[in-house]
Amino acid sequence: MDADLQTLGRAVKLAQYRQHRALDSALSAVGTTLAQWDALRAVGRTPGASARELAAATFQSEQAFGTLVGRLASQGLVERTPGRGRRIEHRLTPAGERVLTSGHQVADEVLASCFAPLSDDDRERLLVLLRRLTSEDGA
Repeated sequence: MDADLQTLGRAVKLAQYRQHRALDSALSAVGTTLAQWDALRAVGRTPGASARELAAATFQSEQAFGTLVGRLASQGLVERTPGRGRRIEHRLTPAGERVLTSGHQVADEVLASCFAPLSDDDRERLLVLLRRLTSEDGA
């Protein structure tokens, strides 16, 4: 089968879209959105990171991430403290840790459902191929 590149690109986008919709819908049950949970996940992975680092990790502009983290801080999920120079460092609060943990449980269930049509071998192959596409050197 000769895969048309536009069809392939659309299929990847459709899979991502469906996954994001399912995650966003399910995460509402634990009081968060996909964007908020992803930000909490980034802060949890790199406590003390700057907004610039966290924006890059969540595929957002610095301005968009700043607005999002401001909402998370007002909800008591993230604390921001001064760092060196003008740097603001970010850390999860205990409430943020709880939302993050609940979100992990929800995401595990949703993703299991999203990838259920694929065998373990199919998932492994897909991961290898996606990593090849997204590596810096293309190898």
